Amino acid sequence: MSTVDLSMVDPAIGVPKPDPIVVVDGVVKAFGGLRAVSVDHLEFQRGAITALIGPNGAGKTTLFNQLTGFDRPDRGRWNLDGRELSGRSPARIARLGMVRTFQLTKSLSRMTVLENMKLAAVDQRGERIAFALFPHFWRSEERASERRADDLLDRFKLDHLRDEYAGTLSGGQRKLLEMARALMTEPRVLMLDEPMAGVNPALTQSLLEHVKALRDEGMTIVFVEHDMDVVAEISDWVVCLAQGSVIAEGVSSAVAANDAVIEAYLGVSS
Repeated sequence: MSTVDLSMVDPAIGVPKPDPIVVVDGVVKAFGGLRAVSVDHLEFQRGAITALIGPNGAGKTTLFNQLTGFDRPDRGRWNLDGRELSGRSPARIARLGMVRTFQLTKSLSRMTVLENMKLAAVDQRGERIAFALFPHFWRSEERASERRADDLLDRFKLDHLRDEYAGTLSGGQRKLLEMARALMTEPRVLMLDEPMAGVNPALTQSLLEHVKALRDEGMTIVFVEHDMDVVAEISDWVVCLAQGSVIAEGVSSAVAANDAVIEAYLGVSS
């Protein structure tokens, strides 16, 4: 069970959290004349599962892209545990502890499952030219990264596929692989972009259990999701975007009853 209780936090836009790990201020991104993201202030609570919801085109993935460095905002700042992330590359942001997955999985189909996992291992001396020709410098690191990869594959029930090409996996198995590979970097914040999309019901439940288990181990999870049943089941806090801006945030029951959210989804107010 989560040790984070946000039920007493005021369900107001931009509300301070008891222990925020990510703080976003004034992030704006426009494409031509269309403002895709305009977030004045947003905090993600440490050790909680925060769901980002909103109708299609609300700016959820665009916000993910800004925060993880895959796109640059026109202006704005954000930090991870007080450390500035604005303007940093995706690789640097990942090394600092914020890692993301994608709507469309990015597994390398002509490499094995194990090779995909080992690609994400960090601080490997064998990747540096000065050490690459001298295996005795990096063999122990290689063995350690393989052990960690095997442990994660076992956790995600992909161990029997470790030597299969990633391209042979089902869509749901690729989602599991991408989540497991993200954990190879030992992140503090895991950003999941529609992790349940295109996944069959059996694997959906498995993914949900993995997300909750990671939260219970102290990891911060932020995820984009359209299925409100999923959001209600696993989220500690919900942020709703529409036309690039936050229109509501709170626990799932409060957000589901919010007039602005109902209007954004249905075009009518209650």
